[in-house]
Amino acid sequence: MIALFGVLTVFMSSCYALYPSSSEVVDLNPANFDRLVTQSDAVWIVEFYAPWCGHCQQFVPEYSKAATALKGVIKVGAVNVDEHKSLGGQYGVKSFPTVKIFGANKHKPDDYNGPRTAQGLVDAGFDALRSKVSGQMSGKKSGSSSSDGKKGDPKDVIELTDSNFDSLVLNSEDMWLVEFYAPWCGHCKNLAPHWAQAASELKGKVKLGALDATVHTVKSNQYGVQGYPTIKYFSPGQKDASSATDYNGGRTGNDIVNWALEKLAENVPAPEIKQIIDANTLKEACEEHPLCVVSVLPHILDCQADCRNGYLDVLQKMGDRYKKKMWGWVWAEAGVQPELEAMLEIGGFGYPAMAVMNTKKMKYSILRGSFSNDGINEFLRDLSFGRGSTAPVKGAALPKINPTEPWDGKDRELPAEEDIDLSDVDLDDIDNKDEL
Repeated sequence: MIALFGVLTVFMSSCYALYPSSSEVVDLNPANFDRLVTQSDAVWIVEFYAPWCGHCQQFVPEYSKAATALKGVIKVGAVNVDEHKSLGGQYGVKSFPTVKIFGANKHKPDDYNGPRTAQGLVDAGFDALRSKVSGQMSGKKSGSSSSDGKKGDPKDVIELTDSNFDSLVLNSEDMWLVEFYAPWCGHCKNLAPHWAQAASELKGKVKLGALDATVHTVKSNQYGVQGYPTIKYFSPGQKDASSATDYNGGRTGNDIVNWALEKLAENVPAPEIKQIIDANTLKEACEEHPLCVVSVLPHILDCQADCRNGYLDVLQKMGDRYKKKMWGWVWAEAGVQPELEAMLEIGGFGYPAMAVMNTKKMKYSILRGSFSNDGINEFLRDLSFGRGSTAPVKGAALPKINPTEPWDGKDRELPAEEDIDLSDVDLDDIDNKDEL
């Protein structure tokens, strides 16, 4: 009976694992943890969870979303501590979910104490990545003529050929930098130690390859290589033959690493423009981000689906343009959230309207220009540079939010007027009444 109970316990734990095999979240256990996490060069975000934990279950959508967003850049994994208590004990896990970031020092991971959102995890992952690379670069000696004082391992540069190029580069989700070189080229020889250094420092984050263009002419001709060295950039995610763009950074190891990390940051997903349907929507956007952009769009009867979608498209474009700022973006329909409009003093002069709020300082700024790409861009650009007028938030707290149903994307019509039956009305009697 005891043996049967043990089998059932293991069976139930495995059945209730929170992340399916199709998820981008890697299932970690004692058999693969050291090989994948502590012995790798990649930055890892690892959740320690229990399948029965309600908070863990609620965390699944955001954690999965972060894993998808960070694919090819930062590794995301999860440990079922019910099944693997030894790993939980090794890392001092006492509550669920516990999230740790394995960055520069794999033997001393950092506790993640940020918001349980995909954006919060992405931010923390990139902070750990920058910290790891900065730490590696801080040990370099200055004034070296070879590779900024630190030698890389040439083996970290992946040798590419006509036959393996598509399978390694185009069919991967990783970010690639590819050098097309000639063995006799002096500039290529000078670049070699820098290229190796960058390959070593970016290992696990960005792949660096090299192709001898004098031998493998199919690929060099395909990408229009006319001089040496030529460096091409392939962004993370799905690729095809047209995905390559020119590398336009410097030629030192530092330059290459910094350029690659900037490109990684650019691939942070654009923020979602969320409708305010409850207090949590506004709280998450404004309290868990440096700034939140609050828009109030015309009522659906004044601006039907095509009109509203036009405004939402503008907001999405602006969100994408300023995505590296990590702001929150929300919108509400005119008149639905009167206390929010009153607090930010928007809407009284017409819709659409916009304000940007800093909940840490409890200050806000109002868009005075046009609600358009140019008008909003100028407004947000000034704010990002510390320009523009601000005012204190009335009440110094977030307002009461009226729960509302999310917009279904459809038009609305006024209720049909009720027909009045005049068949029983004596019109002659009406005509004989005295006028006042």
